[in-house]
Parts: sequence; C-alpha cells; structure tokens
Amino acid sequence: MHHHLKYLSGYPPALLDKVNKLIADDQLGAYLAARYPNTHDVQTDRALYTYCAELKREHLRSAEQIDKVTYDSKLDVMRHALGLHTSISRVQGGKLKAKKEIRIASLFKNAAPEFLKMIVVHELAHLKESDHNKAFYRLCEFMQPGYHQFEFDLRLHLTHRALAKAQT
Repeated sequence: MHHHLKYLSGYPPALLDKVNKLIADDQLGAYLAARYPNTHDVQTDRALYTYCAELKREHLRSAEQIDKVTYDSKLDVMRHALGLHTSISRVQGGKLKAKKEIRIASLFKNAAPEFLKMIVVHELAHLKESDHNKAFYRLCEFMQPGYHQFEFDLRLHLTHRALAKAQT
C-alpha cells in the first residue's frame, strides 16, 4: 500500500489502482472539482448547530437532544477524526446530566456541502448506533442516499489535500 493512500486502506486493489492512475496523471484534483464544484455556507457554530438540528429533526426525531455542535480546529484529521460525538456527564442539582456534543473538524468549513452532510450524518447516526456496524451504515444511507460514495470521495479529497501539502 502506498503511503499516500492511507485514507483509502481497506478498499479493493482494483479501485486503488484507479486512484493511483488519477494521481499519476495529476487528475485527482480535477476529478474532485468536477464532482464537487460547490462549497456550503454553514460557516458558524450556530449555523452548524441549526444544520445538525434540522437533519436530526428530519431523520432521528426520537434520538437524544444535542446540546452543542461546533467546528473544532483541534480535531486531528491524520488520526481519522473528522467529527466527534461525545457525551459529557455532569452533576447538576444532585442529578447526573449527560450533555451530547458533536464536533466537526474545521477543515469542513470550506468543503463541498455533500462532505459536510456526510460527516454530520455520520455523527448523528452515532446517537442511535454506537458501533460502525451494518445498522449504523444503513442509518447513514437512509439519512444521506449515496453515503458510501460520499465517504469514498471524501477520502479522495483528504488524499488530495495530503498530496498537495506534501508538495509545498
């Protein structure tokens, strides 16, 4: 496995060969730009919270309430943390309260709308399914048809970013 394909580990060799050809022909950026020409306008934490809340209301009405949603510049994409869902327990008035938070890596402020939705859908799905199992991915696909393709293309996007960074 080539080091520059670390975001694509686990995909079939024939698919990785196609990705390597795009990279060798210097076409990966053009491929992504053609498929995802737009960026979203969800730029603030408040807008991100509203965006998450609307998706949750549309698909996961019975799931627990989300208390906080933020862009997080500290999430380490290299360690595959694109988003994070946490449950922080605090004692309030003698009762244990769990605050649900979702953090989205700041790099998604300037991403294609499909990529932001994919990350948010992924984190929202964890409200219902804690593991990355079949039920989890069925829920992701339900909330965003084409989820698996968006996830793959996001991995291509991260690969492209890493290659561009390595060249500077």
